[in-house]
Amino acid sequence: MAEVLVSAENLRKSFGPTHAVKGISLQVSEGEIYGLVGPDGAGKTTFMRLLCGALNPDDGSASLGGYNMLHQANQARELLGYLAQRFALYEELTVMENIRFFAEVRGLLAGEWETRTKELLEFVGLMNFSDRRAGRLSGGMKQKLGLAVALVHRPKILLLDEPTTGVDPVTRQDFWQLIIRLVSQDKIAVIVSTPYMDEASRCMRLGFMRHGSILLEGTPASLRQKLDGRIIELQGQPLKLIRQIALKDKGVEDAQMFGLRLHLRIKPGLSLDDMNPLRENIEKEGCQLTTFQPVASQLEDVFISLLENNND
Repeated sequence: MAEVLVSAENLRKSFGPTHAVKGISLQVSEGEIYGLVGPDGAGKTTFMRLLCGALNPDDGSASLGGYNMLHQANQARELLGYLAQRFALYEELTVMENIRFFAEVRGLLAGEWETRTKELLEFVGLMNFSDRRAGRLSGGMKQKLGLAVALVHRPKILLLDEPTTGVDPVTRQDFWQLIIRLVSQDKIAVIVSTPYMDEASRCMRLGFMRHGSILLEGTPASLRQKLDGRIIELQGQPLKLIRQIALKDKGVEDAQMFGLRLHLRIKPGLSLDDMNPLRENIEKEGCQLTTFQPVASQLEDVFISLLENNND
């Protein structure tokens, strides 16, 4: 059985009248990627800061590798690598100097950090930029440097707080390939918050956060099953008018644009045949439909449904 490396029990944190984290409990094992998904203000960053000990909880507890973060913080942090949303390294230092500095802070000796630094530069693809100042790196390179620094002491647990926000799609893909290799090779535990559903689908388990609580948790596949048979995809012209017509139908709960496609979420118990009157109504209004068919739900569909049902 895989070892549980991260454990949170009833974690709570408030800032005045704002309840940022409301009694969250979860466990993450070695070799697992756990994703936190939620809108801005959901409490994802506060929860991450509670896990790493940057904040003390009002109630509850967190432990890393069996070490309680309140009472055994030093032992717990030795197991932890953390990459925050914003670039927090020294921009006047070079890539190599940044890694060396944090390696020495972590207690690595010269013989250790020199070998480790070369390994990490190769791993994140920055070997050819080792002498470049961090402030002159692109956004994607900065995040890769941040990852290298977080990994310098070979942590067993990695916390990533929206690590690819603002990074181009190709770099996001490269970054995730690095994370997947880490989990596969070193069996580390990863908790990552992300606003991107394509990234969320790479996680082994997901927690949807809203107003400081986890509303729903499970594998990406199990979460998508929550809306099985309730998503109909439409394509046609003009799509905006089709959406307006669909939203007036009593059988439609929601209609969302996905590029040149429209996803209708229909009420439970209805089938494609039940929606034929809507199709006829759309065509009567002069719209052209090229696609009107049930499709497997996406994580975006599930997320939007959750937000609507918990919009208090």
